[in-house]
Amino acid sequence: MPNYHERMASVLVNSVQHHPANRSGRDFVVGDLHGCVDALRYLLRDVAFDPARDRLFSVGDLVDRGEHSEEALTLLDKPWFHAVLGNHEDTLCAVVDGRLRRQWWYGIGGIWAANVSDERLQDYAERLRTLPLVRVVGSGKERFNILHAEFFGTDAELDAGNFSDETRQRLLWGRDLALGNGDPQRQRGLSLTYCGHTPMRDIQQIGSQIFIDTGAFGPGGKLTIVEPRALLRWSITVEAARESGAAALALP
Repeated sequence: MPNYHERMASVLVNSVQHHPANRSGRDFVVGDLHGCVDALRYLLRDVAFDPARDRLFSVGDLVDRGEHSEEALTLLDKPWFHAVLGNHEDTLCAVVDGRLRRQWWYGIGGIWAANVSDERLQDYAERLRTLPLVRVVGSGKERFNILHAEFFGTDAELDAGNFSDETRQRLLWGRDLALGNGDPQRQRGLSLTYCGHTPMRDIQQIGSQIFIDTGAFGPGGKLTIVEPRALLRWSITVEAARESGAAALALP
């Protein structure tokens, strides 16, 4: 986690947002997008996504590293798209607020913003501040959670949304569970929870948490979408998506 956590913690967002189960269509969850919009276009076509009935949830990190960060941010205006805040969005907000130097952000992939006006970045930050840290879909046995990095606790503790600064940082930056340094038993009472943040070679489940960031922006990496209720998954590299003509596809 970055050493500026006390300053970052002052970014206020809605902690938890609940969504009813989708009775009319399907729900999907996509891994860290990082500007890889062409891969997303391909996958939405591949799953026959219906914007009138289906929903796409995101584990965050829409921006940085890939080629189309600004286009990725336009997804926030789609009624079928529901993201949680990622650490890269949190960093953008910190830069706009003057709490973090641009050069630090550029070092983790924010260089796309070098030629973006302060006014446009301010607009992006205002939109991103409305994103929750956690989304909860459905209830009972159908329930699943979406968050960016990791969480240790129960559904009840997640629902309460009364997160300490340390827990807030773990939700955005934590890697202990993914790197084998966290006790999976600390997730007892937690429904299936979809996370990103730590790139994996393939989807990996550790306890209740399922890591679906498969490194779309990097060499050999892929963007992955899962359909939780059907236990299905789809993946594609940016290169393969473009070779198929995905760049010419319109987003729903």
